[in-house]
Amino acid sequence: MPQLHIEIFSEEIPARMQAGAARDLERMAGERLKAAGLTWEALTTYAGPRRLTLVIDGLPTATPDREEELKGPKASAPPQALEGFLRKTGLTREQLVERDGVLFAQISSQGRATTEVVAETLDQVIRNFPWPKSMRWGTGALRWVRPIKRIVALFDGAVVPFEIDGITSGDTTEGHRFLGSGQPFAVKDFADYRQKLEREFVLLDAADRRLRILERAKAVCADKGLALVDDDGLLDEVSGLAEWPTPILGDMDPQFLDLPPEVVRLSMKVHQKYFAVRDPAREGPESSGKLAPHFVVVANVEASDGGKALAAGNSRVLSARLNDARFFWDEDQKVGFDAWNEKLKGVTFHAKLGTLAERVDRIAALAREVAPLVGADPDQAEKAARLAKADLASGMVGEFPELQGVMGGYYARAQHGDAIADAIRDHYKPQGPNDTVPTAPLTVAVALADKLDTLVGFWFISEKPTGSKDPFALRRAALGVARIALATEARLPLNRLFVHHGRRLASQLLGQFTESLPNVVKSVEALGFNVTPDEKGGLGPVADKARVALRNSSIEDVPPVDWERAYWTDLGMFMLDRLKVLLREQGQPHDLVDAVFALGDDDLVRIVRRVEALGAFLATDDGANLLAGYKRASNILRAEAKKGDLPTGMVQTGLPNQPEAETTLAFAVGAARMQVEQALQAEDFAAAMKALSGLRAPVDAFFTDVMVNSDVSAERENRLKLLGQVRDVMGQVADFGQIAG
Repeated sequence: MPQLHIEIFSEEIPARMQAGAARDLERMAGERLKAAGLTWEALTTYAGPRRLTLVIDGLPTATPDREEELKGPKASAPPQALEGFLRKTGLTREQLVERDGVLFAQISSQGRATTEVVAETLDQVIRNFPWPKSMRWGTGALRWVRPIKRIVALFDGAVVPFEIDGITSGDTTEGHRFLGSGQPFAVKDFADYRQKLEREFVLLDAADRRLRILERAKAVCADKGLALVDDDGLLDEVSGLAEWPTPILGDMDPQFLDLPPEVVRLSMKVHQKYFAVRDPAREGPESSGKLAPHFVVVANVEASDGGKALAAGNSRVLSARLNDARFFWDEDQKVGFDAWNEKLKGVTFHAKLGTLAERVDRIAALAREVAPLVGADPDQAEKAARLAKADLASGMVGEFPELQGVMGGYYARAQHGDAIADAIRDHYKPQGPNDTVPTAPLTVAVALADKLDTLVGFWFISEKPTGSKDPFALRRAALGVARIALATEARLPLNRLFVHHGRRLASQLLGQFTESLPNVVKSVEALGFNVTPDEKGGLGPVADKARVALRNSSIEDVPPVDWERAYWTDLGMFMLDRLKVLLREQGQPHDLVDAVFALGDDDLVRIVRRVEALGAFLATDDGANLLAGYKRASNILRAEAKKGDLPTGMVQTGLPNQPEAETTLAFAVGAARMQVEQALQAEDFAAAMKALSGLRAPVDAFFTDVMVNSDVSAERENRLKLLGQVRDVMGQVADFGQIAG
């Protein structure tokens, strides 16, 4: 079947936009062609520095004929409804078909030539393309990321004729700006197009450009006994900068190697798009990761001198950049943490949450509180937290925001020791799903405090994630808390931490931000103060007393209340949603998390242990059958509850004519309750599940041999009590009603 081949040739497309543009072209073209009734065998898009390309194999030459039936109004409907339906369909009343009192329109349409559909599709795609940034040029209204120069549009080897703002489609394109012949050339189809482009020094596929860069960069390093420092992000970026990428090894002034390697690498990457190089001969237990005084630059040409002049020029530019970095490095070490923390007093963190200095105070207090829970020294945790954000005011982080934390670690190491330096360096971790999780107790305390303060703070001012929008990265913070807690088995009373830190935040903001007043009032009232905001929106005379009480309260003042009644229930649910995401990635069904969370637990480690034990139990025959028995018992109890109050109290045994299965289940439930309570007290959830497994046979026998709804009232009540006890003892382990199956 015929092939459609499209190329939109323009001035340089920014590398960061190319992958997204290829996806958008595939989506927009595919949706419109499919809506027109076209099908195909394969659709592929390509993006590069100067062109977007689309190729579709297996398109028919025309759209199919269509027979469509549209349901209209009732035959007795008012005339206005009928007139509207006729306008929509373009038919007359006589052309409508009536069935069962309802009017239907039968519409037949002939297929259209594919070239006609393609021309309309391209016009719509180009005019409505969602570039993050675009520009208008020439005399028309067309916007594109950069001025469009040519459009190739071929279907079955023939040009698809159309014109958009003075640019006419054709079969002609261009090769490499410098290495090519400099002359436009015609193409017959996609295979011819790709072959001729390569002869003109253009690699169409980003994957080919990426592979060429990687292989040749490693080769030029290996020739000198060096090794390339891997950087997938940079590799993706530079593959969009050159149509014929040619890696060249350059020399760097060795004096710059006394700068932190992160500074050297970032100077290369951010400003110059260079790859760093390491010297394997210098690597060992004490020097792993040492950089070599070289770099790799990816040129868009093949120079006649082998790239020597290019390398020399880029070396001079890099030296200038690294001289700037050295200046920041030297000046920062003259300033120090006290001056930086003082500067944070004048930097707003958020209009409703105060300054960065105020945030540091909150994090320090929370780190002291969390420290004993994770095995860290509270004094050290508070000290590290007070230093953790200071480097935000440093010159180096001002130039390279990506180095926040990293530079603080370097600056703190000599003065404050390795443990505090590591805590400062790593307290932002994990910053993504592939980032490592800190495990050192001091670092864990500061990292948790940082993330918990972020969550509580933005919940406090009602800046919660909505849909796909999460401007303050709260999902990432919550996932970070969960990953740290699980990796270190930190036992965090999240409910009480949320409540107490909310009070701490209220005491700090009291009287400062009227936008936060409703939440401040809640925190004040939670301590027993009756608060009525005055006519000016303030808290009046009670403010000073409340502020002191809030500031002096401790986590012990927060009772271990029922999770469902907790002050920060919504935030707790958000945390558990992130935990569900984490567990789903590990293969755990989300309904098991719901079943455990329904118990009101807020300890992430304990929740996961319960979920794992529950999953293992339900995978057995005993577990699956007991779940079925639980659901049957619950259905009976639910139906009876609708009729009135369910009977409660002791289950009687030894009644006249009492079935053996009823007596056996009564004793089995009593034994299971004792075993389950002991196992849960010891947090031995596998033992708790094993205790439940002992109920499987008695429950099965009960439903086989016993009639619950006996005509004898005393028998019926006793059996309902027994089913209630089965549900209750199983409910100590999990809410089995939340489990699918």
